[in-house]
Amino acid sequence: MTGLRRFNGLRGGWSIAAVAVLLTGAAGCFLAVAQEQPASSYAPVVAQEKFEVTLARMAAAKPAIMKRQMDLLNERYDLSDRAAAGVAMSRGKGVQEGVRVQLPAGAAWQDLAALTPAQIKERGLWPRGFLPLPHPNHAEGGMVFPQHHIDEIKRQTGVDLTRFDLDYDLPIHFLPEYPPAMFLTTRPDLGDVSQGKVVTIDNYFELFNGILNPKQLEGLRLLITPFPQQQFNQTEDRRSARPHRGVTCFDCHVNGHSNATTHLVGDIRPQEFRHGLDTPSLRGVNIQRLFGSQRALKSIEDFTEFEQRAAYFDGDPVIATKKGVNILERGSQVHFMAEFQALLDFPPAPKLDVFGKLDEGLASEAELRGQEVFFTKGRCAECHPAPYYTDNLMHNLRAERFFAPQMVNGRMASADGPIKTFPLRGIKESPPYLHDRRLLTLEDTVEFFNLVTDTKLSEQEKADLVAFMRCL
Repeated sequence: MTGLRRFNGLRGGWSIAAVAVLLTGAAGCFLAVAQEQPASSYAPVVAQEKFEVTLARMAAAKPAIMKRQMDLLNERYDLSDRAAAGVAMSRGKGVQEGVRVQLPAGAAWQDLAALTPAQIKERGLWPRGFLPLPHPNHAEGGMVFPQHHIDEIKRQTGVDLTRFDLDYDLPIHFLPEYPPAMFLTTRPDLGDVSQGKVVTIDNYFELFNGILNPKQLEGLRLLITPFPQQQFNQTEDRRSARPHRGVTCFDCHVNGHSNATTHLVGDIRPQEFRHGLDTPSLRGVNIQRLFGSQRALKSIEDFTEFEQRAAYFDGDPVIATKKGVNILERGSQVHFMAEFQALLDFPPAPKLDVFGKLDEGLASEAELRGQEVFFTKGRCAECHPAPYYTDNLMHNLRAERFFAPQMVNGRMASADGPIKTFPLRGIKESPPYLHDRRLLTLEDTVEFFNLVTDTKLSEQEKADLVAFMRCL
């Protein structure tokens, strides 16, 4: 009231009623503007509803959202559990075999390979499983963890990584084995230094004390310490039922490898153009030279610091401040974390010689034929040269030549742009494939690149190529 009296005095005695009308009109204008928000690069800092309302609304919407995603997966892929005979990951999990991408009715792989990209696009024959794979809820995004990881972390540490709005989508048999084995470049004699356990804050010291130096131990501790993240934090716009300490680096990169946790890249706007992510393995980061989804980061130190400052918060440092960004100290903490990551080794490949090629005395005829295809007709080695099977470069596959841009479950399927050449060492242990999980098996991957690179491989050459890659 005092404020209104001052207002009246300054404006020649306006009445309280007149001021009320004026303010009501202004509020109406504000609401009209708010309903027509311009495009923005920033996430809203102030929540528009109470947390209890958000929780109830999004939990109620979850079944329909997950059904939509599972319908898409079943339309695109054969999701049956069919492991290859005699092929296993380091700790024994089977490797899924066969082409799982569903072809359009009446189409055949060899027939598609005989067509030009323009013909495939014109006739609408590009397999839907070769389109970008949306996040389980692309409009929402954020880290989504496989259920077996959620269960194990909760059992060990009491931390609950469940989201009330989303579940993970791909079946467990298409994911890396869990827990993955862990190999160190400094102690190959020890084999799996994780001893078949998921490394967490509960057990890391007893597992690694006496194996790592003090800097590396501290780096590992930081990699398994929870820090706030966009969906897992203490604020009212989190996606966990209770306030949350956050996630750890190893919640995605379990044991320095991967559990195929998905997310969206933080460096693309608007939301529908953001790429889905498959968590890459940290094995062999010591031989890699490009990091981040746009590969603008040139060292593992840069990437470690960037993850905490920006990637954890969808590339938005404004919202990061609200949610509790963890500012690492470059000269000690970042260095320690990077030094440990640089120790993570690829799994043993007993059939490879010191140059990364097959030992003819150990390899089968099919594997040797596959190696020949890899380095010649298949043109795989142009991007994946031995011994680590990466060129540390970016390549634009221009898959958009084969299809018209289209919206798929909130994801605008269009150009991917340049993507990183990932190492193929240990590739059988890192399903699913490509940067956004769209290829479930190595056979799917061979069919995809056979079309994209126009190599016109025979059925025998494709099978031999898969046999070779399983040796890497």
